[in-house]
Amino acid sequence: VVESWSFLDTVESNFRPLVVIELAKGTKEETIEWFTKRIVDKKANGGAQLLIKPLVMENGVENIYLVGASHLRLLLGAETVGLVKECSDNSMRTFTYSSRKTFKDFADDNHNFLTMAECQYIIKHELENLRAKNEKMIPGYPQAKLYPGKSIVRRLLTSGILVQIFPLHDREELKKLRHSWYGRVKVGYQPLDDIRCYFGETIALYFGFLEYFTFALIPMAVIGIPYYVFAWEDYDKYVMFATFNLLWSTVILEVWKRICAILTYRWGTLLMKRQFEEPRPGFHGVLGINPVTGREEPVYSSLKRQLRIYLVSLPFVCLCLYFSLYVMMIYFDLEQWALDYHKENESNFSNLMLYVPSIIYAVVIEIMNRIYRYAAEFLTSWENHRLESSYQNHLILKVLVFNFLNCFASLFYIAFVLFDMKLLRQSLATLLITSQILNQFAESLLPYWLQKRYNRRMKKRMCSQKTDRDLSVAEQVNMEKEMGTYLGTFDDYLELFLQFGYVSLFSCVYPLAAVFAVLNNITEIYSDALKMCRVYKRPFAEPTANIGVWQLAFETMSVISVVTNCILIGMSPQVDALFPDSKMDLVLTVALVEHLLLAIKFIMAFVIPDKPRDIQMKLAKLEFESLEALKQQVRAFQMQL
Repeated sequence: VVESWSFLDTVESNFRPLVVIELAKGTKEETIEWFTKRIVDKKANGGAQLLIKPLVMENGVENIYLVGASHLRLLLGAETVGLVKECSDNSMRTFTYSSRKTFKDFADDNHNFLTMAECQYIIKHELENLRAKNEKMIPGYPQAKLYPGKSIVRRLLTSGILVQIFPLHDREELKKLRHSWYGRVKVGYQPLDDIRCYFGETIALYFGFLEYFTFALIPMAVIGIPYYVFAWEDYDKYVMFATFNLLWSTVILEVWKRICAILTYRWGTLLMKRQFEEPRPGFHGVLGINPVTGREEPVYSSLKRQLRIYLVSLPFVCLCLYFSLYVMMIYFDLEQWALDYHKENESNFSNLMLYVPSIIYAVVIEIMNRIYRYAAEFLTSWENHRLESSYQNHLILKVLVFNFLNCFASLFYIAFVLFDMKLLRQSLATLLITSQILNQFAESLLPYWLQKRYNRRMKKRMCSQKTDRDLSVAEQVNMEKEMGTYLGTFDDYLELFLQFGYVSLFSCVYPLAAVFAVLNNITEIYSDALKMCRVYKRPFAEPTANIGVWQLAFETMSVISVVTNCILIGMSPQVDALFPDSKMDLVLTVALVEHLLLAIKFIMAFVIPDKPRDIQMKLAKLEFESLEALKQQVRAFQMQL
């Protein structure tokens, strides 16, 4: 491989633009010259050994550059990032250039061996690993300090010199994907492998989970309809439904782990080695020595970070939670006013007014969730976490705690303080349906409409009557750079998490929740697909082996649902009548049943393997072969001595 690097030619006649770099207008010439030289320089000189071309726009501005790479460079990059590909014997192995002939569909002239998403991921990895050598600052910008080992791209981003880096869409491939994904209404599975090839594993896994969760909700929806129709007020008849719900919530999460393992093994990410995490772009501190790498980089006191978390962030979150509860009490005052108004008037209008407080409260909840999200992002960034994973974990914890209380506090209050099951059912239905409508509008329909308006204006300004197929690269880049940036799957998983809460926490009161969830998710699949293909810039592929911390979040919600459903069943008049003399016996019985159900839940989670047997065997075989290869290397080294 070392020899291959030295002979690698950085000039290729058939230049294929893969990634766009946009610099700030007015960037100094010496900065551009230095940065582009580092991109094309050989690896031995600390460069990325990529191809780069300026894109001259109609106004003559040269602040946009197209980045590509030769076929050989991409293959060597695939080895560097540890991509896992399928071999000719159908096994999955980490790609190495020296053993390239053993991989399925590999040929020296087959430029489709690596997907476009993988090529763009390799280029992103190489750009992010461009590091300062002896430079003390970015040429032309004395205030933008550098130190040996600092990521150049991250410093350019934080200094405002680099506006954005994004991968280009492949118009032909995107057209095919749109047609097979959402171009026609059909009953069937999504083209997950095609989605993965185009957008990468993280996004494909989200759509896989969305599809799986929708199918998993169908039994709950089918069983819930007759309960809703025939047993509206008899809560004791919901005992079987609630019990089924509790077992169902455990089984679907455990089965998902197995499906996730099957998908990620086929895509190669289950075997990918976890890479060493670099400091995130926003991390700052005084220069010091990293005890792990030995490199000079910013160091920030963990004590200062803990003080910021516990003395500022925690009180702020508690204050927000208090404000959320205060708004909830205002909602109950409105509910009482609507009820009094209905009692006085007894008309169709007054009957409709009973739903108005819940609808207003649902809208307020969505607004508060979004405002709090911005505050949580600012606070978590201010806490100055070194690693992106640490930043994400703290952000998710803040957002989940607030969203859980904000969305479900009123339902808990109605159920366990007011003991009003009719109001609980009404509030649950209104909150669920209103939040789904608002999310569909805010996340997909509104951005799509705004983007379509912008595209129309752009085409008029260019005086171009061409079809999408005839768009020049310059026009394509000009349109894509103004598109919104997809910020990841956080909001999408959060929406599913809250929906799971509405379905599972109070299932024995409102069995139709699963029906509305299924209907919403079917439209969600199409609207999210439209959003990915038409509204946002193409995101970089991100390899992943699972849905991460969201698996734990869903499992925690299912545990809470056991407790709430057991208490609701224990509160029903029919169960209460079984213990006329001693309420303590009732409490102990409910607690015992709840503990038994939790025990069954954890036993099921333990009994159902996370990975299918055949994948376990394949992983074990690969581990054995790796150990044998390591032993042979050690023996060869000892013989040389």
